[in-house]
Amino acid sequence: MPRIHANGIELEYEDHGTPDAPVILLVMGLGAQLTLWPIELVEALVERGFRVIRYDNRDIGLSHKFEGVRAPGFMRTALMKRFGFTPRTPYTLTDMADDGAALLEALDIPGAHVVGASMGGMIAQLIAVNHPEKTTSLTSIMSTTGNPKLPMADKDAMRALTARPPSMEHDVLVEHGMGVARAIGSPDYPTPEARLRERTAANVTRSVYPQGMQRQLAAIIADGDRRKRLRAVTAPTLVIHGEADPLVKCEGGRDTAAAIPGAQLKIIPGMGHDLPLELVEEIADAIVGHARAV
Repeated sequence: MPRIHANGIELEYEDHGTPDAPVILLVMGLGAQLTLWPIELVEALVERGFRVIRYDNRDIGLSHKFEGVRAPGFMRTALMKRFGFTPRTPYTLTDMADDGAALLEALDIPGAHVVGASMGGMIAQLIAVNHPEKTTSLTSIMSTTGNPKLPMADKDAMRALTARPPSMEHDVLVEHGMGVARAIGSPDYPTPEARLRERTAANVTRSVYPQGMQRQLAAIIADGDRRKRLRAVTAPTLVIHGEADPLVKCEGGRDTAAAIPGAQLKIIPGMGHDLPLELVEEIADAIVGHARAV
């Protein structure tokens, strides 16, 4: 896979489809490598006539790591934000949005249908806010607005996501990753054990970098409430959310759609905080239908 210099750092990315097709830019979530976008979804989008680019966010996967740069702890960051202070973080979600826009610029792509999942949805929202000329359309999946009044994540889901693995041995990391996937996944579409293990093992082999996730989490908390900023989004917007999401509650998707002028909302019953294979065709049809309407 290629790397490219964008926004002052190196980003790892993949480019699928024909160069002259309309572009879909896929932005992944907290601590998640580009491989968390199922290749089956990528292929489904390509088959529908699109060029698809997915990339590792900064501080994760094979992209640039901010080695040795400490982030404030979770509780300290949250408390500072709650009482009106701006925590000093190694970088911001706006910086991460600038990465996505700079990647398009470096690839000589004037604009793209920007699709983000979870934290990637937050980044995609900020690409639409800060780089409207690059955002042909916006699709925000299983994401939220940062509204502090929205329901919290289920404790088990948040505990699983933020827990540190007991060791950095390969097999331990695989079991840990599988546990996280089960805790946040879709109750109506559980991933078969063999597939889950194979996919998790491949991701562990590719890269493990928990320090990056800590810095990304600090950026999420410090970004705060985006609702006022989202009112400025001019790109046609689709919001997709799982009705059974235990990590980012469905209310987060509803709030996102309410905050963005003219946004459409698609709620998927039985879907949690993942992209199950059984829903690939439905999600691909929704993304492509929205993009073609634009």
